[in-house]
Amino acid sequence: MCTLTHFVPHTNPPSTLPPAMFPHTAFDPAERATPRFQVVLAGNAFFHIKEISTGHVRGFRSNHNEACALARALELRC
Repeated sequence: MCTLTHFVPHTNPPSTLPPAMFPHTAFDPAERATPRFQVVLAGNAFFHIKEISTGHVRGFRSNHNEACALARALELRC
C-alpha cells in the first residue's frame, strides 16, 4: 500500500501539504454525478451507447474505445 510519504519533502512544515496531496474532503463521493450513458455490447464487436434513464440507444460504434469516447462526448453535451 502506498501512503505517499516518500513524495513529501522533509523541508515542509507539517501543517502544509504539497500540491500533489489533497485533504480527504477533496474527493467527496457524494458529489459524484451518476453516468447518464452506458456502453453495452450488442453483438460481435458492436457496441450501443444507451441512455440509462430512458433505455434508448443514442449511438453505436464497432470499437469499444470509440463507443466510450462517444458516451463521454454525450455526457459533456447534455
